[in-house]
Amino acid sequence: MADVKHFDPDATLDTVMRLFWRQGVATTGIQDIVNATGLNRSSLYSTYGGKQELYRAALNRYVEERSRPALGRLEEDDRGLPAVTDFFTTLIETRCTGEYARWGCMVSNAHAGTENGDPEVQALLDRQHQRLRNALLTALRAAQRRRQLAEGVDPGSAADILALLAHGVNLRSRAGAEPQQLQATAAAAITAVTNRQ
Repeated sequence: MADVKHFDPDATLDTVMRLFWRQGVATTGIQDIVNATGLNRSSLYSTYGGKQELYRAALNRYVEERSRPALGRLEEDDRGLPAVTDFFTTLIETRCTGEYARWGCMVSNAHAGTENGDPEVQALLDRQHQRLRNALLTALRAAQRRRQLAEGVDPGSAADILALLAHGVNLRSRAGAEPQQLQATAAAAITAVTNRQ
């Protein structure tokens, strides 16, 4: 007879995703997960595997539900630099206000934590960083076509810098940086590549 689950695995994974996102892997124990979900250890293990497998599933869920849509919107926005400005404005608002304020980004948090010692996690982080860079590059190429970039600005190099800035925003917001400071930094980076004619 098939094992009948008396809980919603998707809802449980969402709860665990938020727990890992807020606390990180190193400071989240199995008992924390049991307390947050109300499930016993055997149910967690039989459904998801151990803590590391559960973390990987939660990180994948975060990427699919939070990161991928935001990057997709940036890639599809053909306005050039206004799209990049809006991306950073939204990113900073999301990181500094609302329900998930000061949690940072689960992906950036993993770059900075012990989580990246797992080869599967590292591969996901590399793919996600490339997606971020590619979305910014797409927007910067649109800016170049619209003659919004300053003479001599290489869209690829600018995308590298802005991708690192996005991770910095995520990490600094988690550490309590003020949104005005983050907005000023993002504005300065975008101004540095802007055609001033």
